Amino acid sequence: MDTLTRLEATIAQRRAASPDESYVASLHAKGLPKMAQKLGEEATEAVIAALLGSRQDLTGEAADLLFHLLVLLGAKDVSLADVLTELDRREGISGLDEKAARNN
Repeated sequence: MDTLTRLEATIAQRRAASPDESYVASLHAKGLPKMAQKLGEEATEAVIAALLGSRQDLTGEAADLLFHLLVLLGAKDVSLADVLTELDRREGISGLDEKAARNN
């Protein structure tokens, strides 16, 4: 089991905990808008780290971004396996071609 799969399982387990005892549970208690907001904040912080920070800063922000993405995906009942399947489907397809196909 890889790191992201273990993290996904941990997040799923912690959703059932008390919001006073689990950050994941507290995000779920606040609802989808808060989870989406946190993901956006982490994405912005990753961009800033990429432009102005060190390699270590970007690594930390990327980890935060992946964590919050998994929290949001879990809340919407989208598994990491679903995302990986979609990436597999896109493999070998030009990014420009794939984007054009979505816009049609």
